[in-house]
Amino acid sequence: KDGVVRKQGRAVLGLVCINAVVRAGAAKPDLSTPDKVKAAILGARAISHATPGETPSGTHMGKLIEKLGIADAMKGKIIHRPALAGGVQLVASGEAEMGFYPKSEVINTDGLAVVGPLPAGIQLTTIYGAAVTAGSAVPDAGAAFIALMSDPAHRAAWTHAGFDPPGK
Repeated sequence: KDGVVRKQGRAVLGLVCINAVVRAGAAKPDLSTPDKVKAAILGARAISHATPGETPSGTHMGKLIEKLGIADAMKGKIIHRPALAGGVQLVASGEAEMGFYPKSEVINTDGLAVVGPLPAGIQLTTIYGAAVTAGSAVPDAGAAFIALMSDPAHRAAWTHAGFDPPGK
């Protein structure tokens, strides 16, 4: 709504896309097109992603499996577990061959290799931003904090944490 945040002191901090992960050392499937994603999912012994309806990425993956027309073929081959609640361990242990999670939740996890993002046409991108509210009692401090967080000098820290640069 207009007037909720100040026009000054706003920034997009980073973008987080859903990425596929495999066990470290495993072959990385080609996920360059929706058809190749479909083939990789169908060819996996088991995959993991968050539970549809519980997280944005889980909901997206549930809808994507339906959209790709492979829901019936994947019955019994999908393990619903959020990345940070054991999903990444399912992949690292080999119980699931592939996982699909926000990059920021999997990028620096021992035992995993990031395959890469889903193709643009089937991707879910979460935009992380910050703004000073219009009613803030300390707008200058808020704007200074946002300026610090969005300073290009700190981009490496955001990238290390799995956040792609704005405008990518």
